Amino acid sequence: MINLLKKFDSIHDYFSPKVVGEVNDVYVKLAKIKGEDIPWHNHKNEDEMFYVIEGNLLFEVEGEDSFTMNAGDMFIVKRGVNHRVSAEQECKIMLIENKSTAHTGDVQSAVTKSIDQQLFT
Repeated sequence: MINLLKKFDSIHDYFSPKVVGEVNDVYVKLAKIKGEDIPWHNHKNEDEMFYVIEGNLLFEVEGEDSFTMNAGDMFIVKRGVNHRVSAEQECKIMLIENKSTAHTGDVQSAVTKSIDQQLFT
C-alpha cells in the first residue's frame, strides 16, 4: 500500500515526476508543479492522464481556452495534442502514462527528465 500524500514528502523538485507504481505497460507518477517551466509539448503516440490531488493546476491546450483544474479533477490529453501546465502555488498531481511516454515529448528543456531520473531512489 502507498499513501500518496506521504509519498509527496519525498519529492523535493518541481516538474520532476516520480514513478510510484506500474500497471501493465503504464506508469503511475506523482509530481509537484509550481511555476511555468514546462514547455509546450506533445506525446505523438500516447495519451496522458492528469489528476489533481491538491492545489490548482492551470492547463493549456493549443488552440483552446486554458482552464484551471482543482483537487479531484482529471483530464486526459490525447496523443499529438500540444499542451503545458503551470501553477502559481504548489500543486500535487498524479500522472498516468505509457512507459514509452517521454516526459516533455520531443522537446528538451531544463525540466526534462529521463525515466531513470523519475525513479525513486
